[in-house]
Amino acid sequence: MDRPEPHPAASRPGDRRPGVAVRRVVLPVPAPRAFALLTDVRRHAAWVPLTRIDLHGPADDGGRLLVGGTFTAVTGPGVRRGAPGLPDRMRLESAEAPAGRHPGSARFVKLGPLLTGWAELTVRPLGGALCEVTWSERIGVRGVPAALTDAVGAPLTAAMLRTVLHRASREVDRTP
Repeated sequence: MDRPEPHPAASRPGDRRPGVAVRRVVLPVPAPRAFALLTDVRRHAAWVPLTRIDLHGPADDGGRLLVGGTFTAVTGPGVRRGAPGLPDRMRLESAEAPAGRHPGSARFVKLGPLLTGWAELTVRPLGGALCEVTWSERIGVRGVPAALTDAVGAPLTAAMLRTVLHRASREVDRTP
């Protein structure tokens, strides 16, 4: 069944941090399911344009990255066919799944060598089979002033997050 694109949830005053891109959507699934899907970094290659994911581990028996584990998102034309691209090495710094009415969150830290910053996912239960997902990300470039990377990077990152969450929501619709 087709349904409209998920609507961005209302912004909150704390969302306006310099250089930070924030995107919110409401998904028609329970919060634990959304959290499991969105924190499975192997899935990000299907959502982030022109990107492949190289998982370094450690991972659980199902292949999901554990806290402290690292991965590299490589972005560029042809990377999915083995071409070189821009590496974005990251570590899963923390992850706590939603439970009951309590939101879940995960924090990823960018390790360089070129890109710096972080990404945070928060999944808040809304009751029943609904949850609100907030993806916040700040991307810096080593050696470039933050004011410059914030001015250019935040709008580009916001556009990328819009695409990522749209594609993830379509996957939610297709999976049981």
